[in-house]
Amino acid sequence: MSDPENDGVPPGIPPDPADPVGPREADTAQAAPEADTGELLRQAQFKAQETHDAWLRAKADADNVRKRAQIDVANAHKFAIESLASELLPVKDSLEAALAADSASVDALRSGVELTLKQLSAVFDKANLREIDPAGEKFDPHRHQAISMLPSEREPNTVINVLQKGYTLHERVIRPALVTVAKPAEPQA
Repeated sequence: MSDPENDGVPPGIPPDPADPVGPREADTAQAAPEADTGELLRQAQFKAQETHDAWLRAKADADNVRKRAQIDVANAHKFAIESLASELLPVKDSLEAALAADSASVDALRSGVELTLKQLSAVFDKANLREIDPAGEKFDPHRHQAISMLPSEREPNTVINVLQKGYTLHERVIRPALVTVAKPAEPQA
């Protein structure tokens, strides 16, 4: 008696369920690897081509993102002061109107200049541009630039006179205040 499932397998040994080539296919298994190898090669080449195409698309997308980011950064630098510029336009308009007035009195011109200065101060406040006016303060080399030292009744290294106000932008000094500083008293001999 021959068991069709166990042809070629000694009696008492069950067939291996993990064996892809069953006992009946043993004869055809010799020719199948060549056909299977060719098919496997085609599938591997197809997968490799798909992966290569996906990689090229991803690389192109990354290049496009990089280029867009460079354009955005360039535009951010180019138009960074756009809001400040739009705030300054009314100040310029006010100054031009003052110059266009033919028969304005000195008091009217002074009043117009004061209003224009208030406009400019409001623009500076919106932009976080703050004055450094250190009169009477202790000299700070990070915020002040000493032009000279003069004898004074005040405490040494105190700012006596502010020749030009300084400015900070978001707490960073963009122009130090130009000052004269009190000189230490010279010892009497």
